[in-house]
Amino acid sequence: MGLVDRIKRRLPMFGQPDTQSPPPARPRPTFAPDPERDEPEEASARGNKPVKEFIEQYVKDNQVVLFMKGSPSSPQCGFSAAAAGILAGYGKPIAHVNVLADPDVREGVKQFSSWPTIPQVFIGGEFIGGSDILKAMHESGDLKQVVAALPG
Repeated sequence: MGLVDRIKRRLPMFGQPDTQSPPPARPRPTFAPDPERDEPEEASARGNKPVKEFIEQYVKDNQVVLFMKGSPSSPQCGFSAAAAGILAGYGKPIAHVNVLADPDVREGVKQFSSWPTIPQVFIGGEFIGGSDILKAMHESGDLKQVVAALPG
């Protein structure tokens, strides 16, 4: 018996009686949080400040800021990992914001910089760009000059 015949035998619309019982249903898996394995969700660094005010202040207060998916020690996308890796090589403290923890900041930083993608890098209060621009600046030596011009 071919595959089509077997299918037709199971479908009542063809007028064939159901001679075989369907296979028993598998129980659906349940996903309960495992307190030993699951990390608690990261709270937004913004608190209850308005988004634009938070972004402006955070960029002003920190020399190197990375708005990214995840954190430098646990990035959640390849572009964020690349940006964090490049910045880490310059020995300056990196202030980061996990945009996955706050969707309002994720959209707000895009409007603030007029740049559509994450990650976003700010150095010395100035918007530098995303991962690709950071990589190009690193390779050309321009990033070294920008970082060297930072006070301290």
